Amino acid sequence: MFTATLAAALLLAASVAPEDKVPAAKVPVQIGHMVYFKLKDATPAATLKLVAACDQYLEPQAGVLYYSAGVRGVDFKRDVNDLDFDVALHLVFKDKASHDAYAVDPEHLKFIEENKANWVKVRVFDSELPPRKKL
Repeated sequence: MFTATLAAALLLAASVAPEDKVPAAKVPVQIGHMVYFKLKDATPAATLKLVAACDQYLEPQAGVLYYSAGVRGVDFKRDVNDLDFDVALHLVFKDKASHDAYAVDPEHLKFIEENKANWVKVRVFDSELPPRKKL
C-alpha cells in the first residue's frame, strides 16, 4: 500500500508542468567591482599616490563589504598573468544598490577628477557574487 501511494505521488509530481511550479526565490547577490588602472607615469611614487587616493576617497564608502587597493605584483609573470595595469582596486558591495550609489557618490567623482589625468586606460570588471560562505 505504501509503495503504491508513493508511486502515485511521484507520478503526480512528474505530471506537473514546469510553468505550474513555484519559481525559486532569487538569491541576493553581492557585487564584485574590480578596477585596473594603467598609468602614464607608472613610477613607484605615482603608483603609490594613486593607491593613497583610493584609500582616501573610496575605502569609506557605504555598502562596501571588502576594500583593497594596491600595485601590480611584479613577481607574477606566468603566461596567464595580465600585466597591462599598474594599480588594482578591489571592492565588494553588499548589493547592486550600494554599487550604483558608489558610482555617483561625490567622493568617488572627486577621486576620478583628481586622478584621471594620469590614466592611460581604466578597465572595470563587475560581477555578481553569491554571499560568501563562512570558512
